[in-house]
Amino acid sequence: MEAVLRQQARDYRHWLFEHVLPLWWEIGADHVRGGFCESIDQTGRPTEAPRRMRVPARQVFVYAEAGRLGWAGPWPAAVIHGLDSLERFYRRPDGFYRTLVSADGAILDDSVDLYDQAFVLLALAHGYDALGRPAALLRRAEGLLDRLIVRFAHPARGFEEARPARLPLRSNPHMHLLEALLAWVSFGVEGSFRERAAEIVALAGECLIDPDTGSIGEYFDAGWRPVAGSDGHLREPGHQFEWAFLLREAETWLGLPAGDRPARLRAFGETRGLAATGAAVFSVTDQGAVLDGSARLWAQTERLRTSLVFADLDAAESALTVLNGFLKTDIPGLWLDRMLDDGTLVRTTPAPASTLYHLVTVARVLLQQFDAP
Repeated sequence: MEAVLRQQARDYRHWLFEHVLPLWWEIGADHVRGGFCESIDQTGRPTEAPRRMRVPARQVFVYAEAGRLGWAGPWPAAVIHGLDSLERFYRRPDGFYRTLVSADGAILDDSVDLYDQAFVLLALAHGYDALGRPAALLRRAEGLLDRLIVRFAHPARGFEEARPARLPLRSNPHMHLLEALLAWVSFGVEGSFRERAAEIVALAGECLIDPDTGSIGEYFDAGWRPVAGSDGHLREPGHQFEWAFLLREAETWLGLPAGDRPARLRAFGETRGLAATGAAVFSVTDQGAVLDGSARLWAQTERLRTSLVFADLDAAESALTVLNGFLKTDIPGLWLDRMLDDGTLVRTTPAPASTLYHLVTVARVLLQQFDAP
C-alpha cells in the first residue's frame, strides 16, 4: 500500500510541478491586463468569464505553497502578481474587497462577501510568510480583520454575512476564516487572529456540529440553530472532510482539544457521503440520503487529505484513484470539474482556476508524507 502511494505521490509531484504550475502561471495569469483568468477551457485557452475575487486570493496561496514544496518556477512573481491584483481590482475604498470584476477590470459586483474576505486573509498570510514577512502585509491583514469584527461580528460569536443582518448564516465562510486565522497563528502572529480562531472552534463544537450524527450543517438561523426545513438537514461530504482537517489543525496551533469531533466528521463523510464509484458526492441529508449525487473534484482532494492525516491508507488510495480520473485530460495541467451521478466525467467544461487551491492543499500532505524531497 505504501509503495503504491509513494509512486502516486511522485507522479502527482511531477504533474503539479511540470504541468500545472507552469500552465496556470503562463496562461492562467493575465500578463497584459493584470489579474488571473477564471478558467481555462479544455483546448488550453483562457476564458473571458467575469473574475471572482477569490481566484487571485487562492492563487497567492497556491504559488506561495509551491515555493515551500520546492517548485523552482517563478513562484515569487506569481505571489506578487496575485497580491497586486487584489489591491488593484478588488480593494474597495472602505478596505473590504469586492466580489467580481470583468476581464477588463470593470466592477461587476461591489458587494462584500464574508467567504471572500476569508480568502484575502489567507492570501495575505501566505504572501507574508513567502515574501519574507513584510510588515505591510501584516498591517493589511490586521486592518481587514478589525473591520470584519467591527462591521460583521455576530452578537454571540462568529460573524454575520451582511449589515443589516441577512439569513441564513453559513458555516462555510467560518471554515475558511478558521483556515486563514490558523495560517496566521502558524506564522507566529497571535492577538485577534488566535482569539477569533478559538471562537470559531467553539462555535463549531457547540452550534454547527450536530451531536447526534457528528456532521456539520450548512445553514443556520440568527441564533446559530439549523434553519427550518430541508436546508437545515443538508450536508456536504466535502465540508465534513475539510472541517475534520481544520479541527485537527486547531489542536496543533491553538492547543484546543477537539475530542472525537474530527473523527466523527470524517466518519460521516466516509460512511454517508460516498457514491458506489468511491467519489465523495456533492450533498446528502443528515441521515445520509443522497440529495445531489454528482461529484466535484474539490471534494475528492479533501477526502484524500483527511484520509492521509488520519493514516487511513485504504481510504487514501481509494480517494486518490478517484481523483486521478478527474486529472486525465488532453492537455496535461488541466482537470475535469464534475462527475455525474452515473460516474461519467464531464469533459467539455473549462477547468476552474479556483480548484487549484484544493489540488495544492492536498499536495502539501501527500508529498510530505510520501514524496519528501
